[in-house]
Amino acid sequence: MDRGGIGPLLCIRSVSGAVDLCVPLGPDAELIHRDTNNRLRALLQWQIAKESMQRPDHILVVDDDKDIRELLDAYLHKHGFKVTAVANGRRMSAAIETNSVDLIVLDLMLPGEDGLTLCRDLRAGKAKSIPILMLTARNEEADRVVGLEMGADDYLTKPFAARELMARIRAVLRRTRMLPPNMRIAEGAPKIAFGEWVLSVSARHLLDPEGTVVCLSGGEYRLLRVFLDHPQRVLSRDQLLNLTQGRDTDPLDRSIDLLVSRLRQRLRDGARESRYIKTVRSEGYVLAQQVRVLSE
Repeated sequence: MDRGGIGPLLCIRSVSGAVDLCVPLGPDAELIHRDTNNRLRALLQWQIAKESMQRPDHILVVDDDKDIRELLDAYLHKHGFKVTAVANGRRMSAAIETNSVDLIVLDLMLPGEDGLTLCRDLRAGKAKSIPILMLTARNEEADRVVGLEMGADDYLTKPFAARELMARIRAVLRRTRMLPPNMRIAEGAPKIAFGEWVLSVSARHLLDPEGTVVCLSGGEYRLLRVFLDHPQRVLSRDQLLNLTQGRDTDPLDRSIDLLVSRLRQRLRDGARESRYIKTVRSEGYVLAQQVRVLSE
């Protein structure tokens, strides 16, 4: 558009159609370039936050216990969430097909297809990007580990306080939204190549340039999969801890640094002159290689 005497303008409109900011495109535009970029960035962040606030997060609760469904439905509604509560996997799938779901609260011990099976199927299908918070009456570490390996984002043991569940839901949503877009290159691939290495997904081990098998622990495998899903993108320690272990980091927690060090050893990759996992000071780590999917 052109406003007499000022020259052409680039105007940004909100969803309602109102003009929120106009930027001169004439010869004097260079003088305000930096300030305009800052204002544009702040405006776009504000508009995204505003639109998110206008649409409540939709939580899908999957639990065969009617009392728990009704309790969570009422409690989460009261705190501003939109809630759909269903009793089994079939109704869960139907709800996902017909609604936009922001997070799934999934009971582990469901009749028929249990929560682990449903979690695995979700991660292999079109709903693979929806975060999952798993509920279980069993307080065994093996169940928690299996649930996280199947793709759950967090894990809560019954009985639980409704306030804790709500806090975890909000934390998972917040962490999910701070992640870079998940490219999911590794999803469903039998083998993934990066640099001179190949990861066998089914066997969960590495093959070095000579074809020798290099075994990985469960934690090393999960961390490598996270890097392969986000190649050439900087991931913070908090993001890595959440994606590999389903929990927030503590300021004194160095477990991710130790796990990165172990994975570098597997890749024969030095920390100072790393070819694969590079340290980005004050930011986190990045897989500095392109990723290719290989057929069998």
